[in-house]
Amino acid sequence: MESANNNVTTVFTPLAEDAFLSLGASQIAYVKSINLPDGAHAVGIFSADGKPMAAAPSIEVAQALIRQHELEPALVH
Repeated sequence: MESANNNVTTVFTPLAEDAFLSLGASQIAYVKSINLPDGAHAVGIFSADGKPMAAAPSIEVAQALIRQHELEPALVH
């Protein structure tokens, strides 16, 4: 895809799937509601590539855990 602006052409190269999945891996952790195997409700914490990292009893606790590890929490709906 090319875009022209003020006689400057920029060419964008699509990211490979592995590169796309690693975006934000060292900066962001995602939070979403989950159900544990025993049926209990929890808040799951996931890495940027979708791998489960932890579970917490509330969003507040999940955000605190994420920030303790120098990451920024992002809510997934």
